[in-house]
Amino acid sequence: MFVVGPDKKVKLSILYPASTGRNFDEIIRVIDSVQLLGSGMATPANWKVGDACVVASSVAPEDIPKKFPDARLVEMPSGKKYLRFTDMGPKAKF
Repeated sequence: MFVVGPDKKVKLSILYPASTGRNFDEIIRVIDSVQLLGSGMATPANWKVGDACVVASSVAPEDIPKKFPDARLVEMPSGKKYLRFTDMGPKAKF
């Protein structure tokens, strides 16, 4: 199975043996996540619609306050604040 993004690039490929069932909830989760990436958001593992999203690394730090005013920076043990969360809100495009 392949999921192709709006940019015509393969975003996911899954190869299951014919004897293995498919998890359609996971496939829908991937499609929702691919759509969010176009808004500058990424999704952590086990993310569900409505959960907090990660501000994608492609979003420059100086652009975060404009694009995601509710963003929360998480300080890591190293002291760096590179993990950035935001609420999904109306930014979702699905």
